Amino acid sequence: MFEKLQRAFWKALTPDLVPDSPKAPQAGAGDNLLDEAKLAALGGRANIKSQQRLALTRVRVELHDSQLLDASALRVAGVPALMTLSGGVLHLLVGLQE
Repeated sequence: MFEKLQRAFWKALTPDLVPDSPKAPQAGAGDNLLDEAKLAALGGRANIKSQQRLALTRVRVELHDSQLLDASALRVAGVPALMTLSGGVLHLLVGLQE
């Protein structure tokens, strides 16, 4: 009972992050968050350590080598804003088209 109430509470606060019903993770589900142009601007698929959708409009990416990042190519690829954090972590504003 408490778990249902807690899920409803978080669903009300963050409707885009809490699914209606839990689903089993699909193999390779995190691999297709970014298209090839964005991956190339981030230094290629091999440079991506992890990627995770944070919201409908943001993706968190962790890079092996942040020196390979090409911010201008990323902007051309359709990422209007980029927030760089320490440790090779980036937050990409990708919009609703992803």
